[in-house]
Amino acid sequence: MTWYNDKDMNQDIVKNIDSVQRRIVKACAASGRNPDEVKLLLATKTVPVARIKVALEAGYTLIAENKIQELKEKFEGLKELPHANHFIGHLQSNKIKEVLKYDVTCIQSLDRYDLAEKLHHRLLLEGRQMEVLIQVNTSYEESKYGVSPNDVLALVEKVSKLNTIRIKGLMTIGMLSNKAEKVRKCFRLLKEIQQKIISNNFDHVNMHELSMGMSGDMEIAIEEGATMIRIGTAIFGHRPTPDSFYWDENNRV
Repeated sequence: MTWYNDKDMNQDIVKNIDSVQRRIVKACAASGRNPDEVKLLLATKTVPVARIKVALEAGYTLIAENKIQELKEKFEGLKELPHANHFIGHLQSNKIKEVLKYDVTCIQSLDRYDLAEKLHHRLLLEGRQMEVLIQVNTSYEESKYGVSPNDVLALVEKVSKLNTIRIKGLMTIGMLSNKAEKVRKCFRLLKEIQQKIISNNFDHVNMHELSMGMSGDMEIAIEEGATMIRIGTAIFGHRPTPDSFYWDENNRV
């Protein structure tokens, strides 16, 4: 049974993307930023291939999955259409081979050195490199993955020595709260960590990307420096399970 009703037409997806784009422009104007600095990543968890294709065919080709099973299920249906697929869910070390198999171009959820080391060894075997973002638990919530803010610099320094891994920035999930200042604090902290890493001038580390902000908090994220926002609900509609299912430690990939 699908979570879309019969009246939910595919053309709504393009309209919704246009609406999100207008939100980006407005948030950038309010914070004195250029909208071209903010990439729109479509979070396609639970979204059927047919609906993802609507977005791809409209030219919105940056997508992301949380679950490896969904990467696998959708791979054949999407491979003929040009797109870049990021992995934004928690990655277990025994699933690294599968992530690489399904043409993921960036892993946004690297949060520990043992995972980086295993990824490095697999990449060596395949003779390739991988772009990653370091996931930071800026809300300090036990239910979320991500390296502690206090440990980010040490992790970045160690991972930077693995020559198959290219660190391109940081990722965080803001606190799921209706209090804007609590959410803003998470994003502001990620920006501060980014600046600290830049000042350390680690070799082979590029801190350009700040992946933060989702459908409900994207404006705050943009105001605090997001270069990539991960939008699902505002484009594809509400899911049968809450967002917390995809970020909770009890729900593993």
